Amino acid sequence: MNIANKISLFRLLSVPFFIACLYYSSERPFLRICALAIFLLAVLSDAVDGYIARKTEQKSPAGLVLDPLADKILLLSAFVFLYVLHDIPFWALLIVITRDVLILLGCVVIYLVKQNINMYPSQWGKLTTTFQMLSVFSYLVNLRFAHIILWIAVFGTVISGALYVRKGFFILYGQNGTAKKL
Repeated sequence: MNIANKISLFRLLSVPFFIACLYYSSERPFLRICALAIFLLAVLSDAVDGYIARKTEQKSPAGLVLDPLADKILLLSAFVFLYVLHDIPFWALLIVITRDVLILLGCVVIYLVKQNINMYPSQWGKLTTTFQMLSVFSYLVNLRFAHIILWIAVFGTVISGALYVRKGFFILYGQNGTAKKL
């Protein structure tokens, strides 16, 4: 396992600690600061593992799964527990979860039909992840304008979700909408 994958694995393993700190933060406010520190470390590790993988040419099949999986689990956990703590509205949580479920199901369908999957994050997807991370950060530090960042993140979530669905249909059916021969 290369260093970039180890960093992604660290991010994945940090999620339960983040959740525990966030969940118990209403009883012990210092735990919200711990949750923030864990979240920031996880976000930083996302940037570092990508940088290392590109610069040292350590891209691997495991990294193609581990990196986005760690991001999704971290962000979905954050959104779920921010909803549980009444920080974010249900509709925002629903949109974030729906997009990720659609992407996951789409990848499964593509893999089952094509016996191969060759989808990579789009620029909209990366931008959405960035705004989702900024949104979580803004709620963790109780910024007054956190709801504005959330709106931007949700807008990006809807756009990138629609673009991924479109890309999935293109992969399955091609440009003209008819099924490609397998």
